[in-house]
Amino acid sequence: MANSVHVKEVIVIKPSEPTPSCVLSLSALDSQLFLRFTVEYLFVFKARPGLDQGVITARVKAALAKILVPYYPLAGRVRAKLDGSSLEVVCRAQGAMFMEAVSDHTINEFDRAPWYGTQWRKLLSLSVADVLKGAPPLVVQLTWLRGGDATLGVGLNHSVCDGIGSAEFLNSFAELATSRNRVADLKPKPIWDRHLFDPTNSSRCYSATHLEFNRVPDLCGFTSRFSNERLTPTSIIFDKRWLNELKKLALSTSTPIGLAYTSYEVLSAHVWRSWARALNLPSNQILKLLFSINIRNRVKPSVPSGYYGNAFVLGCAQTTVKDLAEKGLGYAAMLIKRAKERVDNEYVRSVIESVSQSRACPDSVGVLIMSQWSRLGLERVDFGMGKPVHVGPICSDRYCLVLPVYNHPDAVKVTVAVPASVVDKYEYLVKSPCS
Repeated sequence: MANSVHVKEVIVIKPSEPTPSCVLSLSALDSQLFLRFTVEYLFVFKARPGLDQGVITARVKAALAKILVPYYPLAGRVRAKLDGSSLEVVCRAQGAMFMEAVSDHTINEFDRAPWYGTQWRKLLSLSVADVLKGAPPLVVQLTWLRGGDATLGVGLNHSVCDGIGSAEFLNSFAELATSRNRVADLKPKPIWDRHLFDPTNSSRCYSATHLEFNRVPDLCGFTSRFSNERLTPTSIIFDKRWLNELKKLALSTSTPIGLAYTSYEVLSAHVWRSWARALNLPSNQILKLLFSINIRNRVKPSVPSGYYGNAFVLGCAQTTVKDLAEKGLGYAAMLIKRAKERVDNEYVRSVIESVSQSRACPDSVGVLIMSQWSRLGLERVDFGMGKPVHVGPICSDRYCLVLPVYNHPDAVKVTVAVPASVVDKYEYLVKSPCS
């Protein structure tokens, strides 16, 4: 079952033109402790007739050098400020890492979940364990599969950009690899402006409560279970018909009557309930669903187009195992909807103050984290081999991801790794439309 990956070339790619030499501050939101890791994207591309691997490789490398001119902080290095208050990027055109590799993986492997969480690890061979120890914030690996197909693994430091920012960067990067457009023609143009999410240093007292930062008792060895037991990846596709069925079920079990739910609200509620019930936790264990809420248009003034820093806060739905299981899908969807509705300009400012003053950070007890990659535009990233037939993470873990499905814009794929002892029960529950 083991597949070999042979790295042919490792090179540091620097910006193709001179860039500013400076030190840039990251925002209070960027500097949060739980964002100090690398987000690792995996794109899978099907070979086209006449595709020249040498030409594609050369174009990707040239495009990387070009895109690092407007996105020059991605060629820098992230470090903590001397006072430890936040992070900053030292911009000296140090460069991004590029690797080319060959592998005996086949494209058919990506039609299902990996057998184990790290099965595709070597498709991004440089794994950055500590983003503050001089590693490049951007790592790219182009791997040629058996049969001429390809993968592109991309690692991006989450402290520097969020999902929307990453997708904008990747689409611009790909555009430079496939067209004659100049860097100056790219839209949106990247904007730094990290001061937008810095604390105001005012004496104002915010009234918002932040469930995402509150610790809850671990009544069942929750943390050790996910640390010690082998996790098995799962992958399930929800089409439009299935999502509509979930909406109907949520509406029929809602109080008050008359609420309208989005596809994401009912899907995340259904997955959360299935996950919780499969784990067979004590009925009084408090559970949380954490998910990112884009705040670009929720703050005043709104964030300018092209801002690629972290412009999200964590929404938090919280309840007990008993209520989540017994009160139905509508109850869970309502908790998620209300968590989203709480987020306004004042709420965001209170989060900024919390993470700046007390280094507030979410705990892992009773937590399922969901991240929506299906609405970012990752499915459009085309480096000259067509749109990707698969988009997902390099490794599968306990974070639940909602992914796009190739050629099915109304469908989504939900991936999450669960303890091996409950994987069958989880898959049964999540595939049961009226569970």
